[in-house]
Amino acid sequence: MKWFLSFVKSQFKNPWFFKYAFNFSPMYRRSVGRIISVSDDLHKVKIKIPINYKNRNYMGAVFGGSLFSATDPILMIQLVQILGKEYVVWDKSASIRYKIPVREKVYANFEFDETEILAIKKCIAENKEMDLTKLILIQNENSKVYAEVTKVIYIADKHYYSEKRKKRKKRD
Repeated sequence: MKWFLSFVKSQFKNPWFFKYAFNFSPMYRRSVGRIISVSDDLHKVKIKIPINYKNRNYMGAVFGGSLFSATDPILMIQLVQILGKEYVVWDKSASIRYKIPVREKVYANFEFDETEILAIKKCIAENKEMDLTKLILIQNENSKVYAEVTKVIYIADKHYYSEKRKKRKKRD
């Protein structure tokens, strides 16, 4: 089983696999969100969150938890794949601000440009760790914003993180 998990993790660099593994995963399927596109370099991921009987709330709008869970795992796994094995990437915190009830299909884009990736690597080289804050907009096809998700991602040099954990274990 361990070899299988290792194989699956190694395949996430493939945009096709990234998209279909997410969409097939029971964890992600329950959010009702679907990844609809992934760029070849994994720097751009677009998801769709439809409204249907599985995520409609008491008031007839999309359940907020569905919006939140559809956006939750993307950034972290995207960064893990972009940065590579020399880095540790963890979700640190997340919040969502609902602006308007969602009564139609909505989308969210997760994007990193090359400048941003280089800035992350430079910051880690200098400071060994950082918190990256990203704002994700949940919007319709006409760019009307329904909700804003703020994610804080912890990123660290793998060796630094390992030493930090050892020190913490000694204290405890």
